Parts: sequence; structure tokens; C-alpha cells
Amino acid sequence: MNHTLLNFKTIRKIDHRNAADVDIIESFATDDTLCLTASEIGETAIRYWVHQPTVVLGIPDSRLPYIDEGIQYIKDQGYQVIIRNSGGLAVVLDEGILNISLIFPEAKTFDIHDGYQAMVEFIRWVLNDEGCPIEAYEIEQSYCPGEYDLSIDGKKFAGISQRRVKNGSAVQIYLDIEGNGQERAQLLKTFYEISLKGESTKFKYPDIDPTVMASLDQLFQKDLTVEQVIKRIEDKLNTHGVTIDERPFSEQEKHWYKNRLELMRDRNKKIL
Repeated sequence: MNHTLLNFKTIRKIDHRNAADVDIIESFATDDTLCLTASEIGETAIRYWVHQPTVVLGIPDSRLPYIDEGIQYIKDQGYQVIIRNSGGLAVVLDEGILNISLIFPEAKTFDIHDGYQAMVEFIRWVLNDEGCPIEAYEIEQSYCPGEYDLSIDGKKFAGISQRRVKNGSAVQIYLDIEGNGQERAQLLKTFYEISLKGESTKFKYPDIDPTVMASLDQLFQKDLTVEQVIKRIEDKLNTHGVTIDERPFSEQEKHWYKNRLELMRDRNKKIL
């Protein structure tokens, strides 16, 4: 790992891989809290999180002309719906998708693109044993398209967003590991069709083609699980000589977390 932001000797780990029954709003409040900690003590952290079927909408999605009908469609398919506090558009989460947050301190000293590039390098480092070149460019017909979409042979398997709180930066990535990437994309394709009904809007929403998305087990053509990817990360960090700190939240962090959770809930009540 050559990127300056990845030049750490110790990293704090928060493991929420088994928190599938936790409200996803709590995940975003947790990352905000870790950003505040990074601001105070200059700490780098990594957090794993996995959730039950949920569609996470971006702020622009809340302005879709028929958003209420779109949300009802998602709920009818067995998914929860929330609005996140970081950038981007709608993404699908479920038990086959691993979310990773890298929390970096001193965010005001580096460009926002540095955070994205650090995550790209980190994922390439984690998956380099597979021998499949990972490219980072916008897959326009994917859901939540962005400049730092990660793909193999033109098939997107990951997207990155970033949120800054005070002097901490949370770079968040979803990794589509298990299951069918095309089916997840079809869910959001139908969501946008219902929520737009062909109307023109000032904001350009994605025209999703499910065939441009895939999971890693589809791309690697072998069984791959969320647990295996996490183990690979841990093994590589250990081999790299990184000390992993697994301490729980302090009383101050619990206080910050409670405040951030209330902010997230208030935002979602107003929009949803």
C-alpha cells in the first residue's frame, strides 16, 4: 500500500459484520462518531458492516417526482429504505454485500480525491491474489454511478462514497461479494422507472443496465463469501505489520454516537 493515507502502523477495528439486525441508520451514526474521534486523536480506523436487505437512497433520490410509489415498490420486495448522509444515489445492501469504512484523520490536509484513491488502492491490495485487474472509472449505466466505480472487465462490483465530519473523513465502499449483481441492479432499475414515470428532471438519474453489474463470486467464477474477504483483509494487515486495535467505544464516543443517531433519524423522518 503506497498511498500516504494507507501508511499507518496501527488501525482501530470496529467489526459489525454480524449486526444484520441493526438499523442501518446506526451504521452511519457510527462512522460519524469515528470521524469525530479521528478529529480529536488523529486515529485511523476500519469498520466492517453487513445489513439485512436495505435500499439506501441518496439525497437526490428523495426529489424523484413519484418517490412515494418507488419506496413502496422497494418495501413490497422486502427491503427497508433509508436516506444516507454521504454522497451518491441509491444502492442495495444485503447479507451478501460487505461494507467497509476507512476513517482517516486530518481530512482538511488532503483532497477529497485522495480519500477515494486510497480506498481504490486498498481494495486492489486486498484482491490482488485473484489476478484480475480492477479498474476505477464511472460505469454510467450502473446504479449509483461515480468516478471511482470499481469494475472487472466492465462489470461493476463496488461503489465508493465519502463523508467528512470536522477533521475526519469516512470513505465508505460497498463490495458486492455473494449473490446476483444483476438482480440487485434490476431492483433499482424498476425503482427509478416507477419513481420517474418517464418525466424529465433537472437531475440526471441513472439509466440502469443490469448487465453491467456483477458480484465478485460471479466475476471470479468461484465461491467467495463476506467472511472470506474479511479474513483476507485481516491476514494482509497482519502480514503488513499493522497492529489492530479492537477497543470498544468510550463514554465520549457513546455520547457523540447518540447525538449523530438523533440527527440521522430526524433527517429520515422529514424526507421519508
